[in-house]
Amino acid sequence: LINTLGHGKYTARRAGTKPVRYVHPKYIETLQQHGIDVSEQHSKAWGKFEGNSFDLVITVCDKAANESCSEFSGSYEKLHWSILDPAQEPGTDDEINAAFDEAFNQLKSRIENELL
Repeated sequence: LINTLGHGKYTARRAGTKPVRYVHPKYIETLQQHGIDVSEQHSKAWGKFEGNSFDLVITVCDKAANESCSEFSGSYEKLHWSILDPAQEPGTDDEINAAFDEAFNQLKSRIENELL
């Protein structure tokens, strides 16, 4: 989402502390519905980027907010955006779809208002 909205201003990478080895199908569906290319997306751990330097690290999962990003070299700014993980939300199909849309809209708003 940052790569798409930023139009080259950023080169964003996505990784998790404990990836589940797949990208949740609803994430893919939600991004595609909003015209976001997901062809290169796959589950990966932070360790994949060990030794890389970053200017900015953004955590969105509250569990990851206080975890160390020591795998990354150099100095970087760390932001935390507390956004509920829609994949963890119970409910009907409509409620789950709404949770994914809400998470997308929150991320989009934060990116547009704080990074661009």
